[in-house]
Parts: sequence; C-alpha cells; structure tokens
Amino acid sequence: MTERLLDMPPKLAARVAGFLYLLVIAGGLFAQVFVRERLIVAGDAAATAQNLLQRATLYRLGFGVHLFYLLCAIVLALILYEMLRRVSASLALLALGFDLVAITVEGIHLLHHLAPLLMLTDSGLAGIDSSQLQAMAYAQARLFAYGFGISLVFFAGFCIVAGALIYRSRFLPRTLGVMMVIAGICYLTNSFALFLAPALASLLFPYILMPCLLAELSLALWLLVKGIETNTAEVGFVRRA
Repeated sequence: MTERLLDMPPKLAARVAGFLYLLVIAGGLFAQVFVRERLIVAGDAAATAQNLLQRATLYRLGFGVHLFYLLCAIVLALILYEMLRRVSASLALLALGFDLVAITVEGIHLLHHLAPLLMLTDSGLAGIDSSQLQAMAYAQARLFAYGFGISLVFFAGFCIVAGALIYRSRFLPRTLGVMMVIAGICYLTNSFALFLAPALASLLFPYILMPCLLAELSLALWLLVKGIETNTAEVGFVRRA
C-alpha cells in the first residue's frame, strides 16, 4: 500500500487547509500592511531609519509573523497537493514545486526585512556616516520588496496550475478555480511590472493584487466552512494499492 503524506480524513484536511490559509493571509497582511508599509517610507532613508529605531519591537514582530506564516504555508502546500493529486498527479506535483520554490525564495529574502534594523543597531557599524548607514539600511528594505516580487512569480505559477486543477475537480466549485487562475495572472503582471516597468507597477499597485486577495480568501473560507465533497473517490486522500 502507498501511504498518504497526511493521514487525515478529507473534511478535516480541507478545514485545516482553510485555517492555515487564513493564517497565511492574515500574517501576510500584518507583515506587509501594518509593519513594512507603516515603517518604511518610500524614498526617505532617514525617516525610515527613525521609524525602525522607534518601532523596533513592531518591526521584529513583523519578521516573526512572516517567518511563522511561511511554516504554515509549507504544511498548507502539502495538504493542497494531497487534495489535488487525484485530479492530475503530475500537475499537482508541479503546483507543489512552484509553491515550495516560492516559499523558499521568500524565506531567503526575509533576511532583507531584518537587515535594516540590524544595521542601524549594530555597534560595529557606528563608524559609518549616519546618512550612509541609513541609505544602506533602506537599500536592504528595498531588496526585500524585489525578492518578494521574485517569490510571487513562482507563487503565480502555483495559483495558475492549482486553479486549473480546482476547475477540473469534482469537489470544489469551478468558480474558485477561475479566480485562482486570474490571481496567478495578476501576480505575474505585478511582479514583471515591478522588474521591467516600475512606473507602471506604481500605478497598478495595490489594485492589481485585489483579485488575488479575493481569490485566496474565497478559497480559504470555502475550505474552512464548506470543506470538500467526500462522495467522490477523486478527493485524493484515499489509500492507493
């Protein structure tokens, strides 16, 4: 017998996935909207440095929350793989690969979130001119934004493939699949605009990401509240010979 990766009944697995997805969404909104966007002042290294030093505890909390939701995202990725692999094992594996690469890239670049505060408080850098140190710290914060954009390229791949699988499945609404595909396209558009046409990206953000939030929140709530249909053998949590 081939064992399942996660030994849970389908309904419970779906609700765990929905709960974890909500944690990921809430953690992402907190770290980005309530921490980075409040403390990092676009184009002003001095004001950013002052904010980080005055609100250091909040900034560190943002790092901790971000790290925690990445752990949740790994478990979520495995549950979604188990759920979708009965639709197409190869495409579900592709979606899992995209998701895990996105999480890895995001986790590595999370160092750039913490680096500005470390640089501003490191006594070993006290000999550097304050304006230069502030500029270096601000550059690290900007690098995180670009690193996060890179991770979203891979996450866009996950959204598109997972959306196609959801659309083809018999245990989740097709509408959710369409919404996830649209979310993936929006993520791709946002990231490539950030890299190739920053002026366009500033016009698109944050509106381009609204469909992404709607799609992911809808999927998370559906999994948590409604679960998945268990009257079909295609759910993907049954044992295989």
